[in-house]
Amino acid sequence: MPVLLPPAERSQDTRVGAPAWRQAAHAVSRQAHLATERCGREAVTMWQPADSVRDPHVARHLCRAAYIQPWRFRVEMLKGGTTMEKPPPGEGVTLWRSKMKPPAWNARLPLPLLRDARALQTAEVAQAHARGARLTAARLGRAQQQINAQLRLLQRQRLAADRRLGEVRKGLLLNAQSVKLRGFRPELEKIPDKADSMLTWEREELRSMKRKMEKEMEKSEALLKSLASCRDTLGFYCKERLQAVELMNQPLDKVLEQAGRHSWLDLSRQPTPRTQGQKTPPPDPVGTYTPECAGALNEAKRLLVESRETLAQMAKNEAEVKEHQQQINDRVCATLAQKMQETLELKEKMNMTLGLMRGTIHRCTKFSHEMFVTSGLIKGPVCECHLETREKLNRPLVRVYQRHVGTQLPEAARLAQGTDRLQRHILHVEKNLKSLLAARDKLSWSHNCKKLGQEVDHCVVRLRHRHQHPHVYYHEAQRLVDDWDPRAPASAGRK
Repeated sequence: MPVLLPPAERSQDTRVGAPAWRQAAHAVSRQAHLATERCGREAVTMWQPADSVRDPHVARHLCRAAYIQPWRFRVEMLKGGTTMEKPPPGEGVTLWRSKMKPPAWNARLPLPLLRDARALQTAEVAQAHARGARLTAARLGRAQQQINAQLRLLQRQRLAADRRLGEVRKGLLLNAQSVKLRGFRPELEKIPDKADSMLTWEREELRSMKRKMEKEMEKSEALLKSLASCRDTLGFYCKERLQAVELMNQPLDKVLEQAGRHSWLDLSRQPTPRTQGQKTPPPDPVGTYTPECAGALNEAKRLLVESRETLAQMAKNEAEVKEHQQQINDRVCATLAQKMQETLELKEKMNMTLGLMRGTIHRCTKFSHEMFVTSGLIKGPVCECHLETREKLNRPLVRVYQRHVGTQLPEAARLAQGTDRLQRHILHVEKNLKSLLAARDKLSWSHNCKKLGQEVDHCVVRLRHRHQHPHVYYHEAQRLVDDWDPRAPASAGRK
């Protein structure tokens, strides 16, 4: 048990330890207490919010209120007059019972799981880069598909335009062959008419259409080369982006659906209503969406719009050229058919005239022959009726009557006058007969010319109808005109 000192001795300093010793002990205790408080404060302040509101001019007992005040729930007034408490926005854990939402606190010192956390962050960065590269590759791949589809459409339209250009060139060849065939007509039928004017007009129109379509073909060829170059560029950048996504097996179409878009070039579609779609990131030289990729996509968009306009214009021009060429061909064929009808009408009139002239020439020939026989101008008898003997002026009755003076008979004068009149009439009949024969020959020649001209026009129309067949190509059309020989008969000339 402890030793008790006497009361008289308690008031006096009877401590055995030296004051220096006690002061040293108190100093050690005070240092330990200060170290404890300091370490406690440092341990507490090791976790603090990212945006601290501590103000050096605010008192310590007010710092807690200054911290807690932004964490409180906010009261909002609704339209019906009621109120509703909402937690403040931002990251952090919501404490619904205490109506508080402290912000996310950050540690000022590295934690024991720093290596694992940094590994997770590195994995997240790598995955984010892979996702960005995959999204960029998906955009580039879809753009390449759309450009390739537009390339095929343009090639198909170019083939159609090339066929139409071949039809126009075949029309020019047909026009030249028509002019060449019409040049085989006789000189009487080569008088310029409306058919020649229509052929000249057709040649000029076809040349204009040919120049227009050739310019379109040149423009489409340049656009085709640009589309092919853009497709190759997009494919190269797409393969380059895919090098970072070898361990990710999600299809690229699914990536575009997650991004909220099914196409990255089709600007005519309605925007997606979903708000969670990823927006196009800004170009980053060291990121996944480089300026080269952005330039390739912008060039693809421009070429897509330009190719669509070019396709629409080429299709419209092709339809117009086809319709216009058909109208021109129909007008020329109608003009040639009308010329054939007019030639046929003239031939019928000439046939009627030749029939009338044939009877007239026969009657004139018969009359001239009878006059020759009657007048005795024919040397020698022709038949038995010519052997009859006629009285002459030296018969006995006339010689006895002419013994008297002034008794000359007018028979000789009348016979001479009749013979002279008959001779003049015979000469006139011969002249008319020659004129009729010349007119008949000329009319026959004109009739033959009309017939040959009609056959030539019929060959031209038939050749044009053969050219209109879609299976007749340009090199085949060049041989069609060689099958027609103008020197052959009409039945052999139409092969």
